[in-house]
Amino acid sequence: MRVTAAPGALFAASPALAQGVNAASLSSPFPLAMLLGAGAVAMVVTVIIRSILREGKDRQRQASDQVAALRAMVDDYEALLSGTREATIIWTERSSGPKFLGQTAALLPAGRRPEAILDFASWLVDADAQKLITALEALRVRGHGLELTLRARDGRTIRANGWVLGGGAALRLHPAQADVAGLSNTNERLDAAQAVLAALDEPAFLTDERGAISFANPAYRTLAASLGKNDMLPDALARASGRSVVGIATAAGKGGYLRPAAVAPRPAEAPGQAHLNAIINALATPIAIFGAARELVHFNPAYAALWQLDPKWLKPGMDERAILDRLRTDGMLPAEPDYQAWRARHLQSYQMTRPRDEDWHLPNGRTIEVIAAPAGAQGGVIYVFEDITDQLKLKSEHRTLIDVQRSTLNALSEGVAVFGTNGRLTLSNPRLSTLWKLPTNLLETNPHIDQIIGAVAQTLPADGTTIWRDLKRGIIDLNPTRTDQQGRISRADGRLLDYAITRLPDGQTMMSFVDVTEIANYQRVLKERNEALITADRLKDAFVQNVSYELRSPLTNIIGFSDLLSSESVGPLTDKQRAYAGYIRASSVTLGVLIDNILDLATVDAGIAELRIEEQNVAALVEKARAGLAATFPDVDGQKPLNLVFEVPPDLGPLQVDGTRIVQVLYNLLSTAARFSEPGGLVKLRVADIGDRMVFTVEDEGAQMNEEMRAAMLQQVDSTISGRQRGAALGLAIVKTFVNLHGGIITVEKREPRGSRVIVTLPRLHRMAGATAAE
Repeated sequence: MRVTAAPGALFAASPALAQGVNAASLSSPFPLAMLLGAGAVAMVVTVIIRSILREGKDRQRQASDQVAALRAMVDDYEALLSGTREATIIWTERSSGPKFLGQTAALLPAGRRPEAILDFASWLVDADAQKLITALEALRVRGHGLELTLRARDGRTIRANGWVLGGGAALRLHPAQADVAGLSNTNERLDAAQAVLAALDEPAFLTDERGAISFANPAYRTLAASLGKNDMLPDALARASGRSVVGIATAAGKGGYLRPAAVAPRPAEAPGQAHLNAIINALATPIAIFGAARELVHFNPAYAALWQLDPKWLKPGMDERAILDRLRTDGMLPAEPDYQAWRARHLQSYQMTRPRDEDWHLPNGRTIEVIAAPAGAQGGVIYVFEDITDQLKLKSEHRTLIDVQRSTLNALSEGVAVFGTNGRLTLSNPRLSTLWKLPTNLLETNPHIDQIIGAVAQTLPADGTTIWRDLKRGIIDLNPTRTDQQGRISRADGRLLDYAITRLPDGQTMMSFVDVTEIANYQRVLKERNEALITADRLKDAFVQNVSYELRSPLTNIIGFSDLLSSESVGPLTDKQRAYAGYIRASSVTLGVLIDNILDLATVDAGIAELRIEEQNVAALVEKARAGLAATFPDVDGQKPLNLVFEVPPDLGPLQVDGTRIVQVLYNLLSTAARFSEPGGLVKLRVADIGDRMVFTVEDEGAQMNEEMRAAMLQQVDSTISGRQRGAALGLAIVKTFVNLHGGIITVEKREPRGSRVIVTLPRLHRMAGATAAE
């Protein structure tokens, strides 16, 4: 509208005024003044209207710029959420279906589209899938928030959080802990990235280190084909299509997508920023967004909790330098000698054009990974923080465990070899190389078992190939029902190896070899020696039995003729002849006792000795032992060889024992004391009744019993014992045997200044023998 048109418009708006104006009136001064005043008013009104219109256009332009900036920030937020290992689903009143944010591939099996995450039964166990469906219905219908822990079909633990979002709802799903084994190598991460990019509606790509396209999703290929260049690079394609590139550096190059150029969005889309802020607030990952002027734009509660900052103090608009200074004062930043220089380097994030990350090692022992990315075309930085203290600790412990296992494996005396399902050696120790004479450098190359067979054929040409071909069957057998194997290998070079083939849980096979050559030789020698000992013992028993019984007949004749001579029925004897006859009879009796002892020991060793338990009179048993001792040590020339003293109380109670064996015990104790005593020496036998036990004590004043005689008490008769003591040792072995059979105990003591004391304790009643023996 031009100013010159104002009078015409004024006249058109006032027909009466137009009709009243004629040529005559124009000559009049008054009407002319009115006409000029009306024209001036019209001009002023026109200027005011144009000013109002100009201000309205300026406001509309500013609003459009603000909405475009918000839209760009929303796109950046969505790109940021797409990089987290979480999936967020949003239902709003204005959308016909759900909106998916984040990496659904982190939860779904490979190759699934994002929409498949709502098919909970396909990737959650049945019970948890139904539980999530019920809770999600309560969230969307009744506004009940949810917080669940679920179990995926692959065994992972999934956390689910749901909340009301305006008139809609939001559901966040994320693994409860970092899935370390999930993307353990570059190829798996690349496959996962390609699966995510393939599901995007926007043109997305991956480039290699040279900048060439290594992957393009269908939307990218369609856009490039529409421009007639299928191999167009991302920057060129963005310029040709009027789009902008949103990219991030990867281990192999670069990845990203092409977003449309910023246009003035509809005002109804502005609330999306509030939804996105609500999603960021619900994330467990600490996030903070700063504008181009280093002012805090937005942060989530996890950020304030990570740095222990009071939300009342931490407010949007704060300068990042003030926040860093506060953290340094609280001891929450890395201990740097030059803090100002460190802060300056950190604030260079506002000039970067691509994301970067670094680790902050805090004074309290924590390690924080800090990822900084440009916030968009308007400038600013998006910080993502992650506490990786536990991850580093686990890596360190895992590395330590591997080192310990390796050291332990190398220190084993067994040769160990682990083969994968492809037949290649995955693990071994030096002992394997030693046992099979294999080159160490060959084992370090993870050879196939066929290569090992070829190497063994050179080091052990006689039978190495045959042995390892048989072992190979146990390695390449992938039958799930197969069992472990073990056996012994006898090599042509004389070595004996025990082997074991064990199937490991991960499908691999472990073989272990032990050189048992020396052990086998020792076993053979021991077996031969044991067989010789058994034969010798059998011969000894036969000899003892035969000789002992063969000696009885002539011994009986000798005793009989000596008694006949001593009776002088065949003629009178001189004193010397009578003494000689006494010596013959005493020696014969002693020999008879020895033969009886030998037979008794043989019976005990054979395990056929039996006791005839009867109630005995202790005084009668002592008298029989005294009579036997008198026959063994008779008076010579009217001189008594021993001074025997017996202290037997007349009121002793009955004793349930084998009388014959107890007489042997007392006789052997007394004869042993006599052999250690000088002629005419004192030998005393004392009997005492102490409740449920009967105690027999034999004392002498002769030489003290040496260690060899004490060993005899334990049935360890030493061949070095000689003379009179040898018979005493055999007698003491008999004593020990029969006392134990009765459940009694025997002890030997030294007397001062000379002599020995032997104490035998027997249970008075036979039913107590077992209890006494146990003591």
